[in-house]
Amino acid sequence: MMPGSGFDGFMFSAVPAFMTIIFIIIFAIVIFTIFKGLKTWNYNNAQPVLTVIAKIVAKRVNVSESMHNNDNNMSHSTTSTYYVTFEVESGDRMEFIVSGNEYGMLVEGDEGKLTFQGSRYKGFIRNINK
Repeated sequence: MMPGSGFDGFMFSAVPAFMTIIFIIIFAIVIFTIFKGLKTWNYNNAQPVLTVIAKIVAKRVNVSESMHNNDNNMSHSTTSTYYVTFEVESGDRMEFIVSGNEYGMLVEGDEGKLTFQGSRYKGFIRNINK
């Protein structure tokens, strides 16, 4: 049997092609993610900064966990993303990502002035006279 024929020949030609395809897919995902982030950033910058009367109707937290193995030392980390949903006078609802500190200060049912720019949360000032 000649070298490079049969199963060995298939492996030597298929594996590099497969790895190239995987690399191209990963590269495309990275480029798409960067493009999407820049598009959102550009959209938000083009929007006016608005301040409207709003009520906090919901809060939620998304916790992501990950495991890391560095030289047989396992470590575990979590990341929390905080979301607050506001309802404006028209009845429309908007959900924004907020910082952990901001999340802790906001209470469901609070009413006040919501400031935002596109999908970017800028702040909330609660009404004192309730």
